[in-house]
Parts: sequence; C-alpha cells; structure tokens
Amino acid sequence: MAVELCLLLLLFCGSTISEVQTIYKPPPGTLDFGFVPSKTYDTGAYHEPGPIGILFKIVHAFLYLVQPNSFPQDLIRKLAQQKFGNTQGDYQKAIYYEIGFIVSAALGLVFILLLPLVGLCFCMCRCCDNCGGEMHQRQKKNADCQRSCFATFLFVASLIISVGVLCAYAANQHLTNQIRGAKKLVNSNFKDLKIFLNDTPAQIDYLVSQYNTTKDKALSDLNNVGPLLGSRVQEQLGKEVRPALDAALTMAGAIRETKEALENVSVSVEVLQEGTERLHANLTDVKTHLSNTLSDSACSATQAASTCNIIRNSLDQLSINANFSGLPGVSSQLAKVNDVLKIDLSSLVQKGYAAFNDTPDLVVNQTRNILSDIKNVLDSIGSNITTFTKTLPVQKILADLTVYLTQSEAYVQDYFPIVEQYDFYRWLGCLILCCMLILILVFYYLGLLCGTCGYDKHASPTTRGCISNTGGNFLMAGVGFSFLFSWVLMIVVVLTFVTGGNVEKLVCEPFEDKTLFKILDTPYLLNQHWKNYLSGILFKNPDINLTFEKVYSDCKENKGIYTSLHLEHLFNINEFLNISMYTEDVALKIEHIQINLSKIILLDEIGKENLLNFSSSGIEGINFAGYLTEINKSVTKVDLLSFANDLEARADQLPKGALENALKGHANSIRMIHNQQVVPLEQAMKYVKARSTLNQSIRLLKRTSSELMVKVKNVISAVNAAQLLINNNASLVIVQETKKYMDTIVGYFEQYIEWVKESIAMEVAACKPIANVIDTAVDIFLCSYVTDSVNTFWFGLGGSSIFLIPAIIFAVKLSKYYRRMDTEDVYDDTENGNNGYHKEHLYGIHNPVFTSSVEQW
Repeated sequence: MAVELCLLLLLFCGSTISEVQTIYKPPPGTLDFGFVPSKTYDTGAYHEPGPIGILFKIVHAFLYLVQPNSFPQDLIRKLAQQKFGNTQGDYQKAIYYEIGFIVSAALGLVFILLLPLVGLCFCMCRCCDNCGGEMHQRQKKNADCQRSCFATFLFVASLIISVGVLCAYAANQHLTNQIRGAKKLVNSNFKDLKIFLNDTPAQIDYLVSQYNTTKDKALSDLNNVGPLLGSRVQEQLGKEVRPALDAALTMAGAIRETKEALENVSVSVEVLQEGTERLHANLTDVKTHLSNTLSDSACSATQAASTCNIIRNSLDQLSINANFSGLPGVSSQLAKVNDVLKIDLSSLVQKGYAAFNDTPDLVVNQTRNILSDIKNVLDSIGSNITTFTKTLPVQKILADLTVYLTQSEAYVQDYFPIVEQYDFYRWLGCLILCCMLILILVFYYLGLLCGTCGYDKHASPTTRGCISNTGGNFLMAGVGFSFLFSWVLMIVVVLTFVTGGNVEKLVCEPFEDKTLFKILDTPYLLNQHWKNYLSGILFKNPDINLTFEKVYSDCKENKGIYTSLHLEHLFNINEFLNISMYTEDVALKIEHIQINLSKIILLDEIGKENLLNFSSSGIEGINFAGYLTEINKSVTKVDLLSFANDLEARADQLPKGALENALKGHANSIRMIHNQQVVPLEQAMKYVKARSTLNQSIRLLKRTSSELMVKVKNVISAVNAAQLLINNNASLVIVQETKKYMDTIVGYFEQYIEWVKESIAMEVAACKPIANVIDTAVDIFLCSYVTDSVNTFWFGLGGSSIFLIPAIIFAVKLSKYYRRMDTEDVYDDTENGNNGYHKEHLYGIHNPVFTSSVEQW
C-alpha cells in the first residue's frame, strides 16, 4: 500500500514533465521558483557506540581471524533458490567458508564434554587420596619459588578472567541500555514517516503553484511586447537607421555652423579692416613728415648725407603688413546658406527619429489581438493543472496510509514493554552467568589474599595458621565451582558465538558494503520467472532494471521516490498533461505576428533637397589660402619701437642742430604710434578675438567645404538605404526577432519543466525515511545494538571460561602451600645413619588433623 501511495503521489508531479520541441534556446531570464518546502528528518541513521566501540573493533578483528573468507555469494544464491546441495562441491564450499566457526565450536564442545568429566575424575581421584588429595607435602628446596610462581600465574589468570567478566557485563548492560533507548529511535522513524506523508501534498501543491511564476513572467513579457519585441526589432534596424539619421543630423549641424562661420568671417574682416586702416593713415602721415624732414638742406651736408640716405631708404618699412581690405567678401555664400536654413533640417531629422522610436508602440498596436489569444492559452493551462490536481485522490490515500502508520506505531508501542520484559530476563540470565565467574573469582582472590597474608615460611606444613589454611580452602572451592560452572558457561559461549558470528559475517558486513543488496538483485533469485524482482512487484514488468541496491542508495542520498523507484515506467505522463501541446500553440501564435513598419519616414524629400542646396551654396569657392595668409601676418612690416630707437640713434650721429632735433621728434612720434595704436590694437580683445574667430571660421569652412557634395550624397544614400531596409527588408528582421521572442517565452516553460524534473528527482517525497527505517532495523538495531553486544558478551565470557583451565591448575598447585597438612617430611639425625625423610607418626609425634571432607578436597 505504501508503494501504491508513493506512486500515486508522484503521478501528478511526473505529469508536469513533458518534452518541449526546441527550435532555438537563447538564455532566457532565469526564473526563481524558490525552494520546495521540506522539513528536516529527525532520525540520524548512524550509531556511535562510545567507549565500548573499542571492544567491538577487537571482536571484529577476532572474527576476521576466525573467518577471513569473503562473502559466499554463490552459496547464498543457491540456498535462496533451493539449489544448495545439487552439486557435491556446495558442501565443501560451505564447510570451507565455515571452517573457522566449525573448529572453534568443536573446541567448545570438547571443552563442554571434557571439563565436567575431568572434574569428576579429579574429584574421585582426590577422594582416594590421589591427585594431590593426600594431606601430605614433601619438602623441597625451591618450594618458595614454586609457591610464588603459582600465586603469580593464578593472579594473572584471575585478572584476565576479571577483564573478560567486565567485557561481558559491559556488553550485557550496553545491549539493555540500547534496547531501552530504541523506543526513542523507533518513534523518530515513525515521526519521519509521518512527515514524509504529510509533506508530500504540500510539495505537490507548491510545484503546481509555481506554474503561476512561469505564467506571470510570460504575461509580463507579453504585456511588455513593445519594450521587448519592439525594442529588439528597433535595435536590429537601428544598426542601419541610426547611423543614417545621425549623419543627417550632423549635416544639419554643419549647416548651422557654416552660417555662423560665414557671419564670423564677415564681421571679423570688418573689424580688422577698420583697425588696420586707421594705423595705415597714421603711419603714412609719419612717413610723409619724416620724408619732408629728410629733404631739408641739412641732409645735403657731407656729415649727414649718408645717415639721411639710410633713413630715407628705410621709410618703406613704415607701413602695415596685413592688408585685410583686399580680401573677397562671403556675402553671397552667406545668403545661400541662409536660404537653406529657412527649412529646419534638424526638425525633419528629429521627426525621423521620433517615427523610428515609435516602433515599440507599433508592435503593441499590431499584436494586441494575438497576445490576447496567447493569454487565454496560458489561463487554460493553469485551469487544466488545477482540474487535474483535484482529480487525484491524494488526500484519501494519505489518510488511509496515515491510519495504517498510526496503527503500526500503536502496535509497536504496545509490544515494546514485552520486548523490554524479555530483555530484562535476558539481562538477568547474562548477569547470573557473570556472577558465576565472579563467584569463582571471589574464591580465587580470597584464597590468594588469605594464603599470601597468612603464610608463615617458618611454619611447617602441619603447623600452618588458620588464615593460610582458609586461603587454601578458598582456592579449592574456586576449583570446585570452576568445574561446576565452566561447561554451562561454554554452552552459552558456543551458542552465541555461532549465532552472533554468522550474523555479523552473513548479514552485517554484507549489508555495510551492499553485497547483501547485490544478492537480492540476482536475476531470478526471489522469483524464478522474474529477472528483476522489485520491478516485477511494482510495475508487473520484471524486465525493467530496478534494483534494491539502487533504490536504497538513492533513498540514502535523500532523492525523490519518483527517481528512486523509476516511476516513469508506470505512468504515461503525456496522457495526463502535455504542456508541449500548449507551448507549441503559443509558439505558433507568436510566429504569426505580422508587424508593418512602412509608415516610418526617416527623411522626406524636402530634407533631401535641402541637403543638396547646401552642397551648392558655393562655400568651396572661398579663397581660404588668402585669408589664412593675411591672418598669419604681423600688424606692421617692422617693429615700430625698434625703428624709432634706430632712428634716434642715427640722429645722434648727426651734428647738433635742427635736423637732429627733428629726427628725434619723429622717433618720438613713431614711439607714440606704437604705444597708442599698435600695442592697444594687439592687446585689444576685439581685435585679438576677431583674428582668432576669423582663423577658426576659415578653417571650419575649409573643412566643411572639402568634398561637400560627396558628403551630402553619402548622407542621402545612407538615409535612402535605411528607408529601403524599413520598407522592404524589415519583415526578415521582424521574423528573426519574433522567433527569439517566442523562444524566450517558451524558455520560461522549459525552465519550469526542468525545475519540476529536478525537484521531483531530488526534493519531492524524498525517501530518506525509508532508507532510515532499513538502516535502523538492520545496521543499528540488529548489528550495532544486538549483534555487536552479543559478540562482545561471548568474547568476554569465552575468554574467561578458557582461562579457568590454567586457573584450576594453578589453584590446585598453590593450595598445597596454603593448607595445613596431616603429615610432613622431616630430616633424621645423621648420627642415626638415616639421611632420608620419615613419617612423623613413626616417632610418636602427635599431630591432630582436621579430617573433614572439605580438607580432603
């Protein structure tokens, strides 16, 4: 029933998995579906035995020495198939595998049979005053050494027996403690199973609800079809359109800059002409006056003639250098550019931009009807999922299984006190076995204590004290109880050894390395007609490769039960819910989106004609070289200040008189012109700015006019090409971008499907509790709790029982040195010629003897 529930619970989960036809898979926006709700399981299927684990490891090492052979898979398979014994070699293989246990058990049986028989014979022999039963001790020179050795060996043997008793008692108590604590572990497993059942519907509901995340994202993209699809179309077309419009807009800016440059040239030339004309007039006056002075008769004198001639020859330098008045005007070009600017080309280009930027709105308006149909499809998917969820009888099956689980838990709770009661009987029986050994140890330890403390080396065997004699009696009592109990102890040891050792070797170790699962997965093992038993039970199809080992491993890793049990072989998911049908419908509707962008006009004919008019404005006919030549010239041909200083220096060469004074006066006039006109003219912002503006404007016009006609034609060609792309080839771009947009929408569903697959495989109905139940029953309870404790118990008890044999021997030997004897050996006087020993009663020495049966022992 549990399997049927798991299958039915995951029916719906699996039904959300379907194959979607993939045409193109761009990386769509990643959807966040959150985490499938799940609770933490309380059961930790791992047992740490604590300090007693060291004993467990020792026992495991001992069992490996007894049984080092590998697990007999073939023999187990034959035994399960009831084919064991069909061949003669089967028994030989079984004996070879169990040879360690057989030999050990045989030795135990020998111990059980011989030790009571030896004890009986020993008792009868002593009753006949043989085997040490005679109360006489022969004196020996190494008697003290022998006594010390026997006492030491007995003490060591008693210590070893004590250690074995402690191991047995610890194992016995550990098993009881673990069984008492097993109730908590069992309750934890039941709790986890209830969580497993109760959480599964919530997990299914969560998977279903996350369809809304996919739907909301798809609707969001559909509602934003303009920014998404329209922007993609616009982006692709913009690779051609925007550079063309940018070039046209740049040309419009160039027209405005050309007008400003022409205006700057006209104004700057006017300013420069005004300044240079005024300076030219003043220099002409100075040159005229200076020429008149040099025409004076004083210059005809011999001393002044050469100087006057030099000055007269330099008068040509007193003139302006830059002649701006000779530059041609730009009024005709400026008039044509002003005519071009009567049409606002920038505004026309901006209209083209605006029309192109309206592409998303065009997409929205032209896809409104199709998007409405797609939204209806998405709503129908959601309603189908909801309808399908309601048809699943999940709650009813869960309720039935919960009742079954509750009844099972109540059954376990009712019988657990009985288990504890029987465990108490077991604990008490094991404690009695330990007490048997403890009783023997008490006699041995008391015998050693009394014998050692009461022993007087100066006393003769017949005169030993009461304490020493009591010690010897204790030792013999220990020997007697050893013979009485040892065979009972060994029977328990052999039975628990054979049982516990084989459980460890045939169950626990194969379970740990999963060999046991491999045995169960043997084809035709559990059913001679089924190759795979588990798939035959679940799916009625034994050919499906479903193994116990794989199911256990997957559940151990807390994978979903859908993956662990391969439930895809049980359900045809597409019959319940085929999402691919809906996604194909969505994709088909998106593919039929038709978008017409022919209404977009980038630049009309008026704008194109305006560009052509600008190209024929005549700015390329301006004499740019003449302008630049005059701009780069200095204001005057010579530095007036240097000329004035030179004139004054030459005047000093003339004889004193009116000529000298007149020339110096002219020098001062030249300096005055320099200081009052040239320097202010060079420093005046208006003049400097005019020169700079003229220079910049001429250079700008030169750059603009360079191949102006070619540039304009290129701009018009680019605009025409972009317009042609929009009118004729935009449909191809629209189809490509629509396909990508469609794949993005479908990609959301694929993400949802992949997430559902992964969630079902790893998170939904995670079957960790099932693996925990198996681990709890086999690995923890059977192996760790019971088998390890039982094996440690027989290990300690068996070791103690074996060491009873040397303890018996040493105790019998040692008791002779502690008990009071009836007779003893004494030396004769050498004078009487007797060198040997003699009996005391021959000399009439009276030595009363306590002749009770205990002493005879």
